[in-house]
Amino acid sequence: MALLPLSPIARVGVLAKPGLDAAALHLLEIGQGLDARGVTPIYETHTAHLITTAHPFRTVSKLELATNADMVLVLGGDGTLLSMADCIAEARTRIPILGVNFGSLGFLTEVTLPELYRSLETAVTGCAVMEERMMIVSTIMRPEQHDRRFLALNDAVITKAARSRMIDLSVHVGDEFVTRVKADGLIIGTPTGSTAYNLAAGGPIVHPTVDALLLTPIAPHTLTNRPIVVPSTSTIRVTPNMERRDEVYITFDGQALEQLQPGDAVTVSRYDDPLRLIKPSTRSYFEVLRTKLKWGER
Repeated sequence: MALLPLSPIARVGVLAKPGLDAAALHLLEIGQGLDARGVTPIYETHTAHLITTAHPFRTVSKLELATNADMVLVLGGDGTLLSMADCIAEARTRIPILGVNFGSLGFLTEVTLPELYRSLETAVTGCAVMEERMMIVSTIMRPEQHDRRFLALNDAVITKAARSRMIDLSVHVGDEFVTRVKADGLIIGTPTGSTAYNLAAGGPIVHPTVDALLLTPIAPHTLTNRPIVVPSTSTIRVTPNMERRDEVYITFDGQALEQLQPGDAVTVSRYDDPLRLIKPSTRSYFEVLRTKLKWGER
């Protein structure tokens, strides 16, 4: 995962987590500071509503941010960044994201609040670097209907309903049958997503430079069903073995939810365009892990 240079920025999109009042205190100052530098701030519509005073800044929808800005400043947490990442991937604009976490350090939003203005300055002047993170594209194939496609940075997760019995999934990698997973579900994740649901389900932590996809069963009935790491060039196909009374769902980055039906199949593969994350600091991936997971602390 090579670090890429970042060119000077002319238009900055600003997206905050909905209802994040703590961000409201900074939004006007961010816009005024950018404007004073000759950089155009563009606010996501709901984000602009958090500003309590009149302002002259342009507002657009979250989808339009992906095509109207040169970078996006995300204020919130990893979930807010994931929602923006999916919009950028769909638009195929490859604009980078600078994520600022308003809680503790995030795995993706690794800039802390005290670092906000310095990090933004570093980004708009082109002094920061970017790293690329693999994304996945999932396709739901349903007989006699058009295939439906979904993008994700972290994972696609197939799960059962809360009160349903365990689900039975046939898993292929490429043309080769791998296994039948009888479990509460299955996570198909990226290295970036290895520290998300995959981690909670007992899957491995995979460094973002590793070119791979992860398959992690959720609470498998058979203890020998273990997580598997496969090349990112693989196409993974999952077919639920289900009856009409079964309730099986698939989610993408925890943002979109679809119910699967008997006869459906899901394929997951690497997406052509990676996400670009701005890294204004020298904080390493392992430093983020130590801080978030509190390694070595008693």
